[in-house]
Amino acid sequence: MKNILVDTNIIIDLLTKRREYYKPASILFTLSDYKEVNLCISSLSFANTYYLLQKELNANKAKEVLRKFKLLVKVLPMDDKIIDLSLNSDFKDFEDAIQYYTAIENKLEVIITRNLKDFKLSKLPVMKADEFLKLK
Repeated sequence: MKNILVDTNIIIDLLTKRREYYKPASILFTLSDYKEVNLCISSLSFANTYYLLQKELNANKAKEVLRKFKLLVKVLPMDDKIIDLSLNSDFKDFEDAIQYYTAIENKLEVIITRNLKDFKLSKLPVMKADEFLKLK
């Protein structure tokens, strides 16, 4: 079973039902529900998702949505080592560095994101949700 890091943009695609991106995101998370893949997210993604959701919904509704969503994923910790690696990396975007090193430190196999260009330095395979689904 593949162990996958899911970037924040894919989570938002699912939870806000972004028109053109919702279907592949929903299929990916359905695979997790059926225990066909292990989807992991960084604790940073969880916090950022709450922040974005509560702007569209309200704080209580955002928490309710995230309680249900959390059943589909494993939330990975952000620790001192991940922060150090990210601060000292060549990634242009600090948040992407945190995502990447969270995946590396937790021995994940793939990163799913829509921002492929932000992960040019990745030694892990990085792909969009629909690309991953074609490989399944």
